[in-house]
Amino acid sequence: MKPRHLLSPADLTAREFEAWLDLAARLKKGQTVGSLNGRSVGLLFFDPSLRTRASMEVAVHQLGGHPVTLNVGQGTWNLEHREGVRMDGAHAEHVKEAVRVLGQYVDLLGVRAFAKMSSWEDDRQDPVLSAFAKWSPVPILSLEGAVHHPCQALADALTLKEALGETQGKTLLLTWAYHPKPLPMAVPNSVVTTAAMLGMKVRVCHPEGFDLDEGVMDSARKLARRRGGAVEVVQDPDAAYAGAQVVYAKAWGSRHFYGRWEEEKAKRDRLKSWIVTAKRMARTRGGRFMHCLPVRRNVVVEDAVLDSRESLIIQQAANRLHAQKAILLKLLKRA
Repeated sequence: MKPRHLLSPADLTAREFEAWLDLAARLKKGQTVGSLNGRSVGLLFFDPSLRTRASMEVAVHQLGGHPVTLNVGQGTWNLEHREGVRMDGAHAEHVKEAVRVLGQYVDLLGVRAFAKMSSWEDDRQDPVLSAFAKWSPVPILSLEGAVHHPCQALADALTLKEALGETQGKTLLLTWAYHPKPLPMAVPNSVVTTAAMLGMKVRVCHPEGFDLDEGVMDSARKLARRRGGAVEVVQDPDAAYAGAQVVYAKAWGSRHFYGRWEEEKAKRDRLKSWIVTAKRMARTRGGRFMHCLPVRRNVVVEDAVLDSRESLIIQQAANRLHAQKAILLKLLKRA
């Protein structure tokens, strides 16, 4: 029997999504719902981490399990994920062997592997996470892949429920923000998907040419319709704030300039006015502010917004711990 993996929030049914959120809320209240006693969880990082690594290690420990953290290429061999390649370069070990070996030691493996950002057609297949999922004898949990970030998604959903109570029909604005570097689309993809699963009215605002993947958007629209919500796209960075109850800011790169960042930079540098300001937040309906962190102050968002009472950023980060506890217990069938 093949193990169950979690690579996207959309991997969960509507019933599972609500059940896992409920479990996270109960765990946050201090209820003892399950245990990882005697279980080991591997955490494999191809890319940097602060919140994800710390919260996962603490989550496993608090549930009674043992975390094993490995940084690829730093104390481990560099790993190749492509099949049929001649491995005469920097990659000394293939995922085929590595994941099957790790599966003999740990009960679940979390993997963080960002988009390579040279070809969107390649990245949209989530090649590294997909290779691990194909060959792993144990559940694979995405700690952020090329397309989605399910751990952040569940923590965001918990935060939205805490802040808004009933989420159905509430308006969430996901706004693109200027950043000096092009960033992956995993978080914005997951924000749209998660808000749709919560039945929210999702408003995505971005400059021309910075549209999200059509497949992700189509999937989110279908999820929203089934749950009484909607997904729309707008391009006016001032009007978009009107009536929003939550503003989620995130920078991401353009699919149309993928791998040609000097060309994108010329366009991006003309968009520095795409910043979340107190003046724009004043157009909302008591809007709360969200961001996954790390965030560049006074580039993505003004201090006045980030440090305001309406800011949920620390609550979001804290909820990573509780959401991930729920994910671990559910994937390992311990709750």
